[in-house]
This record gives sequence, C-alpha cells and structure tokens, in this order.
Amino acid sequence: MSAALSLTITTPMEVLVDHAQVRSVRAEDASGSFGLLPGHADFLTVLPASVLRWKEPDGTARFCAVGPGLLTVLGGAEVNVSCRKAILGADLEALEGEVEGLRHAETDADRRARVEQLRLHANAVRQMMRLLRPEQSGAFEHPPAPGPQGGQR
Repeated sequence: MSAALSLTITTPMEVLVDHAQVRSVRAEDASGSFGLLPGHADFLTVLPASVLRWKEPDGTARFCAVGPGLLTVLGGAEVNVSCRKAILGADLEALEGEVEGLRHAETDADRRARVEQLRLHANAVRQMMRLLRPEQSGAFEHPPAPGPQGGQR
C-alpha cells in the first residue's frame, strides 16, 4: 500500500491539478459521499456537480467545485477526475454556491432536452400517421385545420 494518492483534475480546456500527492480524497456520486485512501480498489464512478475535497500531506484541506464528470481510481494510488467544468478555491461556501449554479444549469439543460425529445417524438408520430392514412391527410396537424362549415374536420 502506497503512502499517498496522486490526484489529477482535468477539464476539456485545462489541467487544474496535475499529479498532486494527497493523503485522502472525498467525493460525491449518486449513492452519496465517499472517501478514498491509498490502497483503494480500482474504481470508476460518475460525479454530479459537487465539491471535491482532499488533504495534502501536511494536512491542509483543499477544495474544487466540479461539474458533471468521471472519477477513476487506478492501482490504489492514482485518482483521476475528468469533468466539464472545475473551479479551485479555498472558500468552501463559495464553491458550494458554484455547485448550486452548476446543478441548476444541468437541470435546465435536461429539461430543455426532454422538451425537444417530446417535440421530435410527436412530429415522428404525426409523419407516420400521414404515411399510414394518406386519405386523412391533415387529421393529425396541430392545431387541426378548420372544416368547410368553420368546424373541425
């Protein structure tokens, strides 16, 4: 068992932490908060927007707000975090505020994606119905076209 972990935190644009020697790492995934110590089994998990914490060899606590990403542990000595966005900082409260913003943005993006998926699904169903029932063309338009007496067909 090695005496320290090597921590690397990367985003698509930069390397924030590059093989820093740390005593422990604390992270959060869908199952909750968990800790990593030297000798940990190989591990892979998805990180939501959260605050990653670690202790340096001298006991100093460090923090990083991370956007959605992946955390891997290799060989019990190497911890790698790859995420969309990361912000290093010493103020835990400020970083937790950043995480709330990241979570809100993630929820909003998920909501927009679901709306677009429903719109595409509805359009696909309308198109299939037009192809399956050509004699009733326009029957599935939204809103329905008015009929000859001003009513609906």
